[in-house]
Amino acid sequence: MNGTATHRTVIVVGSGPTGLLLAGDLATAGVTVTLVEKRPRKISNLSRAFGVHARTLEQLDARGLADELLTTGDTITGLRLFRRLSLDLSTLPSRFPFLLITPQYEVERLLERRAREAGVEFAYESEVVGLRQDDEGVDLDVRGADGPVVTRRAAYVVGADGHRSAVREAIGLDFPGVSVIKSLILADVRLAAKPEGVLTVNGRGDAFAMIASFGDGWYRVMGWNRRNEVSDDAPLDLDEVKEITRRAMGTDYGMHDARWLSRFHSDERQAPHYRVGRVFLAGDAAHIHSPAGGQGMNTGLQDAANLSWKLAAILQGRAPEGLLDSYEAERHPIGRAVLRSSGGLVRLARARNPLLRAVRTLVSAFIDMAPPLQRRALGQITGIGYAYPAPRGAHRLTGTRLPDVALEEGRLYEALRGGRFVLITPGAYEGPGVREGWLTVKGWASDRRTTVLVRPDGYVAWAAEAADAAAIEKALAR
Repeated sequence: MNGTATHRTVIVVGSGPTGLLLAGDLATAGVTVTLVEKRPRKISNLSRAFGVHARTLEQLDARGLADELLTTGDTITGLRLFRRLSLDLSTLPSRFPFLLITPQYEVERLLERRAREAGVEFAYESEVVGLRQDDEGVDLDVRGADGPVVTRRAAYVVGADGHRSAVREAIGLDFPGVSVIKSLILADVRLAAKPEGVLTVNGRGDAFAMIASFGDGWYRVMGWNRRNEVSDDAPLDLDEVKEITRRAMGTDYGMHDARWLSRFHSDERQAPHYRVGRVFLAGDAAHIHSPAGGQGMNTGLQDAANLSWKLAAILQGRAPEGLLDSYEAERHPIGRAVLRSSGGLVRLARARNPLLRAVRTLVSAFIDMAPPLQRRALGQITGIGYAYPAPRGAHRLTGTRLPDVALEEGRLYEALRGGRFVLITPGAYEGPGVREGWLTVKGWASDRRTTVLVRPDGYVAWAAEAADAAAIEKALAR
């Protein structure tokens, strides 16, 4: 199938943040989208993620959602990774120089509303039980709540259905990796005594704990006790959560009224490919990481932002099918980098060997003393430091994330809200792309002379210091 075919639909499997953002993007672009979800219709308040980093907030800003999300939580400008290493988020070159502490269900609520308003069809209580693909499309076998299996056909299928992905299994991809932490506990509780900050983290001896405020009287507690690493199905009660917190922090803050208790293990895994034919993987279906740095949900949302505009361009006949290969080429290395950085943090945090503890101290001191290393660490954790490969000889901006620059009218991430490419140029341009409705042209607020073509996900597709209409048309065609 190509972009001129009549069958222009996408099925997204999984209604977590990754699937919701992707489905919403596609539907906003005019693509027919069905979102298949195994669970009943309900946004769970028991989800694990609670931190939204700067790059994710920028992506949500490009969809008109960031400012509303900010009202649901609190922000922090400092991250303490070890006792001697703290990172200052206030120095980030972003409109969002902080970490937003808000539960994942608030992110899902906004993304689901957007997807519904854009016309996404939701199929709840629908389990994927089979998948076949050919040159023209994908047949997805789905079992509904009442039992019968129905076959749905689409041009493309995206598996955003978590670490136990039925889509990944159906296309025969392994999910190699290791367990990093064998037994973690999670709980949502109320506290009699309020911690000093929005996010409190500490570790002592064999215990570690973290407490994050949701801003509504509930707190998320995460922790582990190295001396009591048990299976995920072992019973968990509030007394154990209190004990781990007291070991790690010296107090349990008068913990009471747990509304949720869960035990799980933390894996590091990555699929060898993010694309097999007409089927794609995104989010936890493609990669899972340790909780260190809070990068899991954020990385998945950025997968979705990368893939959505490419699928829309193909289905609307504006780009060749080969564009879709760039999704894996761009996102797989970043998934691998997140695995390494988050895994490295958790291994250093859990270090028992005196040599590893010495390495941790040296790393912390070195990063504290070296601003370039601070910036690199911040860029990796928050997502703003990643760039995509650029062709040889390309302008230095090509492939980089463009900050929210001021334009003659408004700012860049407001201009990106239509899901279009944005051409920022010091001169006028009214050629191809403008008439077809997929290109927005803006001028700089300053006297800058660089011409920059920005992709819908906020990365630079092409740039030149001096460009006439012919050069711009050539870049648009390429």
